[in-house]
Amino acid sequence: VGGPRCGASLHEQNKALRIELNANANCAWQIQRNTNQTIRLVFSHFKFAPSSSCEMESIKIYDGPSTNSPLLGQVCNDTDAVPVLQSSSDSLTFTITTNSVAFTRNFFVFYYYFSPETRPENCGGQLTGPNGTFTSPNYPAAYPAFTYCVWHIQTAKNSKIKLQFQDFFLELDKNCQFDFTAVYDGLTTNTGLIGKVCGLAQPKFESSSNVMTVVLFTDYANSYRGFSAQYTSVPRPGPVEPDTLLTCSSDSMKIVLSKSYLASLGYNETDLQLSDPSCTPVITNSVIFSFPLASCGTTKKDDGQSITYTNIISLSPTGNIITRQKSVQIIAKCKMENNSTLEVIYITKSNIIQNTTAVGKYNVSMSFYDSDSFSKPIHQSPYYVDLNQTLFAQVSLHSTDPNLSVFVDTCIASPQPDFGSLTYDLIRSGCNKDDTVVTYPPLEHYGRFKFNAFRFLQASPSVYLQCDILICDSKNANSRCTEGCISRQKRAISSYMWKTKTVVGPIRLKRNLRSADNSESLAKADAEVTPNTQQYSFYTLSFVVLISNIIIVVAVILKYHKRQEGYGYQKIPNS
Repeated sequence: VGGPRCGASLHEQNKALRIELNANANCAWQIQRNTNQTIRLVFSHFKFAPSSSCEMESIKIYDGPSTNSPLLGQVCNDTDAVPVLQSSSDSLTFTITTNSVAFTRNFFVFYYYFSPETRPENCGGQLTGPNGTFTSPNYPAAYPAFTYCVWHIQTAKNSKIKLQFQDFFLELDKNCQFDFTAVYDGLTTNTGLIGKVCGLAQPKFESSSNVMTVVLFTDYANSYRGFSAQYTSVPRPGPVEPDTLLTCSSDSMKIVLSKSYLASLGYNETDLQLSDPSCTPVITNSVIFSFPLASCGTTKKDDGQSITYTNIISLSPTGNIITRQKSVQIIAKCKMENNSTLEVIYITKSNIIQNTTAVGKYNVSMSFYDSDSFSKPIHQSPYYVDLNQTLFAQVSLHSTDPNLSVFVDTCIASPQPDFGSLTYDLIRSGCNKDDTVVTYPPLEHYGRFKFNAFRFLQASPSVYLQCDILICDSKNANSRCTEGCISRQKRAISSYMWKTKTVVGPIRLKRNLRSADNSESLAKADAEVTPNTQQYSFYTLSFVVLISNIIIVVAVILKYHKRQEGYGYQKIPNS
């Protein structure tokens, strides 16, 4: 084991290289020998800087005497395999490039020349029965040097494979750099590594689908008896249902796909992409795409009654020139209509459509602000105000889609939070019904208006607001949001994209605040009074004040022989 620290020209029949590099390295190794044999190159251990990308840090292997030769392969930090590459001639070149991160990188590389037409007996092959056994060459005698065997196991559809090594003894090494067995979840050896083992053990492996690949590699020294292995196929339960989850909000779309479901379709996590391939998933136990609604190639369609956001995940094998697999598309739709979001996800394969649905909604809120700059929201509740004080209200749509507009269609006031029979119109069908209401021009995701504070006669001291909010496509010049105030007759034929209700309150007069403060002071003076008694005293005091006001009003009415029917409200000018 040896070799120059950064690059070399190598001419030996076989050689092992232990390479250690730091930041900002750019090294090249050329392997060349005048012979009719080809080269097998193995990177049995590699450790790049953490979180490094292929663009900034990688190993590149070229099929020839220089870096101008055809690229044979690339090894990166996220390579999910033990790379084994074979040249087409007697020369091969590989380079290692590192980024600027201060970190010691370690690589173990081994190559040897061989004749492709020669291969040991009992070395690799196709295994297609529901169960079977296989052994390393010469088992139980020592396996030969320079061995590279590949077994492909394929069982019936809708099954998976369990592999058990009943006897296993390879050269022991902490990183399994010299002799090793690698097991892959699939029919290839360039991705899907389940595990790499060496030493004395009885390892077990299980695939996620009906295909598995087993590799044996040995170097030139220290051979042992190898292994004896048995595999069995076990059925996966029932027909595989789509294991998918789609979540829609006013900000984003989230698609979750299980790896086992992708495997049932004949694919893995490297075979799929969104409409915009630059939007990549997060891969854990599942494959997760999460992105803002108006991004990643998402299309938006306005049909006059709803807005639908659609994105498509396409599944196709990577790294191949041809395929015999049928193309698969997973179509995810977020449909914003009425008072909810309808989430639809379906998979197209051989003209079969499978559906799942869920429910969500736009995120809309309403708050009071201290001025017409709408920069400082009022956080206190109840909100204590003076009669005839100007109140500033803003409705906010929390969405990442910039092409949505907000319209305040109707706002009513009530002394009760359930908005029973006693209500008063501030805005109705976009028309101001109270002469103090002023609506502001639409601004992106905000609807704003102001009005003067009032109180209900012969009712509780609180006022609650409930507003119907319409959300439209701002690019639609004929949407309901652009029509403003309309009559009831015209409103019946008008359309909108999405509607919801939002509530804010209560609003109370400041004199009620002073009454509450006095009651609190009296309660604190009497430390023996329990919390329930304090609350009872406060309500008793409030009730007495209310009865006194009613008696005064009745007396005035009787004095002037006037009678009022129903409910109304009064505005009192500032003194």
